[in-house]
Amino acid sequence: MLSSGKSPTMKDVAREAGVSLGTVSNVFNGAHVGREYRQRVEEAARRLGYTVNSYARGLRADRTNTVAVILPGLESMFFARMANALCRELTLRGYRMQIVTTEYSPEAEAACIQAVRQSMVDGIIGLTYSTGMPDVEGIPYVSIDRVISPSIPCVSSDNYGGGVLAARKLLELGCKRPLFLRVGSHIIGETDKRGSGFMAECANQNVEGTSLRFLDENGREEVIRLLDEQFLRGAPAYDGVFCSTDMLAVTVIRYLARRGVRVPEDVQVIGYDGTREFFSGRYVCSTIVQPVQQMAETCVELVTRWSETSSSALIAIPGFFAPGGSTRDGGRTNGQ
Repeated sequence: MLSSGKSPTMKDVAREAGVSLGTVSNVFNGAHVGREYRQRVEEAARRLGYTVNSYARGLRADRTNTVAVILPGLESMFFARMANALCRELTLRGYRMQIVTTEYSPEAEAACIQAVRQSMVDGIIGLTYSTGMPDVEGIPYVSIDRVISPSIPCVSSDNYGGGVLAARKLLELGCKRPLFLRVGSHIIGETDKRGSGFMAECANQNVEGTSLRFLDENGREEVIRLLDEQFLRGAPAYDGVFCSTDMLAVTVIRYLARRGVRVPEDVQVIGYDGTREFFSGRYVCSTIVQPVQQMAETCVELVTRWSETSSSALIAIPGFFAPGGSTRDGGRTNGQ
């Protein structure tokens, strides 16, 4: 027990947790510590009301214990989930997160990186869409979904494998005319492999698949125009659709419902991301779930232990298929 008015110290935390002072120091400095020991130290600190003066610690160690996270925005559920997971993982390691949004602007991304340099953060985790490669020389930098250079690690879900899973599931459920639909950036990134995996699996099973890709600028309108043209000819030409995101999948599902096409009875639809409804927690559609938590853990581990680790340029973490009612494998129907 601490005497009244006395601020707890790291020694007090070590005594309360039943660990060495070195273990407590490692936890609060973001070093690698076993999960059980980390939990014991964090719980002891909470019980004692111990807080880390990270600013003072940064001055002593020439570090700020702050990591910048650059994202296009937070409207996308995937970006929001990633920001939340990164914040949680950084906090567990005694770091603060400085989040910057760019609205997909290359100029904003460059300005963000320059601002990050000036604020002396310890590293950057970036999901960027600029046409050029970000100038991050000399900064610990981890990229999400985009390989920048062999010396900068990129963390993503296994997008190619996710496309294979989607094709395999649609064909397994009886689809004969599968379609891949993508609306996205013209910047080449790991997410482009979703369609490649899908088409490869269709070819592997001797099924003729179709791949249609549209740019963000007017992609939604192009998709609606494509579907309209099909209905003018009488009926949808496809009985299984794999969409590059859940948002696109929901758009397609709602369009088909307005046209009287039953999902999943007439057309089956699979999205990508693993988006859940806010209140119910149910998936908004059948989907390939991105391993957001594992991706965040990997990004944080790499950026906070930059000088201690070496990794390949690409770390692809497998996702998994989850039924959400828009395929004929149980679950609720998502036609809305």
